Amino acid sequence: MSHRFNRLAAGLALAGCTHLAHAAGFALIEQNASGLGNAYAGQAAAATDASTIFFNPAGMTLLPDRQLVLAGHLIKPSTEFSGTGVPALGVGNGGDAGDLAFVPNFCYAFRLTPDVSLGVGINAPFGLATEYDAGWVGRTQAIKSKIETINLNPSIAWRASETLSFGAGLSIQVIKAELTNFAGALGTANVKGGDHGWGFNFGALWQPLTGTRIGLAYRSEVDYTLEGQATFSGNAAANGDITADTTMPASASLSLFHRLSPQLDLLADVTWTGWSAFDELRIVRTNGALLSLTPENWDDTMRYSIGVTYRMGDTWSFRGGVAYDEAPVSDMYRTPRIPDGARTWVAVGGQYRISQRSAIDFGYAHLFVEDVGLNSAGGGTTLNGEYDSSVDILSAQYTHSF
Repeated sequence: MSHRFNRLAAGLALAGCTHLAHAAGFALIEQNASGLGNAYAGQAAAATDASTIFFNPAGMTLLPDRQLVLAGHLIKPSTEFSGTGVPALGVGNGGDAGDLAFVPNFCYAFRLTPDVSLGVGINAPFGLATEYDAGWVGRTQAIKSKIETINLNPSIAWRASETLSFGAGLSIQVIKAELTNFAGALGTANVKGGDHGWGFNFGALWQPLTGTRIGLAYRSEVDYTLEGQATFSGNAAANGDITADTTMPASASLSLFHRLSPQLDLLADVTWTGWSAFDELRIVRTNGALLSLTPENWDDTMRYSIGVTYRMGDTWSFRGGVAYDEAPVSDMYRTPRIPDGARTWVAVGGQYRISQRSAIDFGYAHLFVEDVGLNSAGGGTTLNGEYDSSVDILSAQYTHSF
């Protein structure tokens, strides 16, 4: 029983999108379409639109008096396992475990005084889902995994001088998670849980030269105690309430925006994510009895990106960018729920200005995911093999200034 809950616990906190479509682990960097074409290079310094609320709230001081941003992203990860399960408790390698997801964003910013701006963002900082074929060789370790988060991010920015601005915001988050796996005589195990938490973000934006901006931004950890229930299709007596403490990691970004010419901008970025906060997963019953303790031992990661924007007249702009994401989990601790690998981004995009007040942004990125090995024991099965993965992202955005 302890071992079954061990696997259920891992999925409860981390199920789903953990391994493909995002920046480091299962953090979603897709917070606008205007940055996708640059592979999200320089987002803490670009202040392109109101989505700067997420990337660096200090950038609101560079926006028009009022601005609305609506964005949506189609994210399609593909991940396929090839290998063996010993003993063979199922058939097949699970098919493509990636699942198409739609991720929306909303931002609104307005100038309160000449030097103070306010804004609010609604987004999904972590999420997506995976699902293997129900009867695959690894079904005792994972079948369906899903995590969803919603983040409300009210923010404020202050222009301290003509060249220096500061910003800060609150992160009010809700999380929901679900996972299933095959539990032998107990049938299919299903766990659902949720919680809410809060954190903060802040940033600074400095313009040392005309046409050059340097941005520094930080987002804090968010702690959760997920509460839910484990149910078993073959034995209701095994059902019960459980809790699991987990932490969404902190991150920090250093970004550069530089206008090379009236038509050409250069953007660059380095981002750190503190995945080492995820060192274990402890699951207990609501009466305090320990059900499982799983060592995770993830590592902090770095993300590096560079991009360019070319403005063709007053109507069209075109973007390009590349990025490299490190993977937080090593071969020793990789599981079929979290088969994460390093990712290389190649992105293109652009903007069409409908009028002086309105614009449409669009972007596409393909992520080349490093093939990774798997040697995972659990649920009475040992899986040996590797994962072949990739991700495609298509985004669109409408921006209106008032």
